[in-house]
Amino acid sequence: VAARLAAGAHGGNRALVRAALRRADEPGELLAYWRSRYGRALPQPVKRGVADAVRALYTERSLIKYDTGLVRFADVLELTHPRAADARQGDLFRHAIDRRHGHDAVIPGSLAVLRARAELLALPTGARRELLDRPDATDVLAAAGMTWESLAGWLGGPLSAAFWERIIPSMGYFALLRNLRNFDRAGVPDELAEQVAARLTDPEQVARSRVLPMRFLAAHRAAGSLRWAWPLERALDASLANVPSLPGRTLVLVDRSYSMFGRPSARSELTAADTAAIFGTALALRAEKADLVQFGSGHERVPCRRGDPVLEVVQRFRDLGGTETAAALRARFRGHDRVVIVTDEQAWGGDPTAVVPRRVPVYTWNLVGYRHGHAPSGTATRHTFAGLSDAAFAMIPLIETGRTTGWPF
Repeated sequence: VAARLAAGAHGGNRALVRAALRRADEPGELLAYWRSRYGRALPQPVKRGVADAVRALYTERSLIKYDTGLVRFADVLELTHPRAADARQGDLFRHAIDRRHGHDAVIPGSLAVLRARAELLALPTGARRELLDRPDATDVLAAAGMTWESLAGWLGGPLSAAFWERIIPSMGYFALLRNLRNFDRAGVPDELAEQVAARLTDPEQVARSRVLPMRFLAAHRAAGSLRWAWPLERALDASLANVPSLPGRTLVLVDRSYSMFGRPSARSELTAADTAAIFGTALALRAEKADLVQFGSGHERVPCRRGDPVLEVVQRFRDLGGTETAAALRARFRGHDRVVIVTDEQAWGGDPTAVVPRRVPVYTWNLVGYRHGHAPSGTATRHTFAGLSDAAFAMIPLIETGRTTGWPF
């Protein structure tokens, strides 16, 4: 948007800003970044796009969960002046501003969730755990917008099976995925675990969650319990629907050298090799036609075809020693429409992408983020990205769409 405004391209900028904001903390993050990068003045298309997003994203529950950043909801409201969608949202906007400025205003009667939450927070500490024994505890907690994190802090002490039984019905998909080990530690009964498993494996819920394969593999490794293994495998396979399907022929090269087998942090469940394998496998299984190759000192094709279980394909990868990327490309490139390399770029032997015609795009994901890469990047068809996240799956179709089709504005 900044580049388009600088070039005098008007029209569509407001809609572009609005489309980029999908979670209630993102309007504040966008404004914080814009002001730090481009100055305090906000162009009207940016203001209006953010205001449009605020109308859709600011609710009582989002205020509870996300009004904690450096740029608060009230700051966004005062910078962009959105028009409330209805009277209740107008009350919410005024309340957000009042509490930001330390005004001890009474919560409006229209804001039932915030009022219910305030009543819960006012309970004396000794009476809080008694709430879990009430037959309506689940409904009371849900009506007050209590997340598992806020409930844990409110109660204090260990998270018991009763705690999880009361909060699991209102937990979101990703929260369930993160807490499987905690459920086991607390002794959550099998009947409730079956309900969790049913939600995890529901294709519609997987699609809505937009959770992508790496998250499921990490959860599979972290869970440490056989009762979650099969549901997570099914959810992992279902998550392929969230991965873009690349047209034409794609060559996917996955680095299996020694340096890929370290963990990026002590808290990580996955090595760089794990992450590379799941990313490459997901791309290959979803692509129209793909050749999936693992490489190190040598290189070999990894058998896979559409419909194969993801974990089954990942288990076909192995340790292959050094990092001879150029040799693998020379041997495996056969007129593909694109090349994807997932590596730590600790290669030797010159620019490995030189064997690929300049018209063919090469996408390199450097999982470690070293400053010096294995090949030039930043040109029309050579792209290098540092690190790998779920968002990486969208990069290839975005770049190729931008190169081959016109903008919609």
